Amino acid sequence: MILEKSAPTFARLFELDLELCRRCCRLQRRVSMLALFRAVSRLGDGALWIGLAVALILFGGGDSLPAVLRMSVVGIAAAVVSRSMKALANRQRPFSVDPGISAGGAALDPWSFPSGHTLHAVAFNGVLLVDHPALALTLVPMTLAIALSRVVLGLHYPSDVAAGAAIGGLLAALVLGLA
Repeated sequence: MILEKSAPTFARLFELDLELCRRCCRLQRRVSMLALFRAVSRLGDGALWIGLAVALILFGGGDSLPAVLRMSVVGIAAAVVSRSMKALANRQRPFSVDPGISAGGAALDPWSFPSGHTLHAVAFNGVLLVDHPALALTLVPMTLAIALSRVVLGLHYPSDVAAGAAIGGLLAALVLGLA
């Protein structure tokens, strides 16, 4: 009975999610925006986080090792959680569902929920900013740009990104709690 009553609500939420995705994807029409969001998304593939870990070790020396270790732990946890949830949810990507949405970039896997890029970005921010709060001026806008890029490129729904952010924040809190 409860599910029957909530079905129209879920349908409305899905339509809202899809409509927000369509609107964001319109940014792809501008070549400069498409290029920008592709580049930002590629950084979120891992290059940014690996480069940052290496820079911390090179310039921070031994003092940065705890932060880099936490980055490693949260990165592994984020990969396991993201892949597991994607396999369980089996949610198709927006460009696979709606012919009006085109994939502005390559998908790393066929599943949409949750956004692994956003999950990783938020998780890395969570563990890094504890020791290096000055990095927030760069990392927070970059994380927001990575999250937005996934929707603009038609690879994720806004709800995928929101879920990825929430899960990433939770993983960071767990890793910090264990440290």
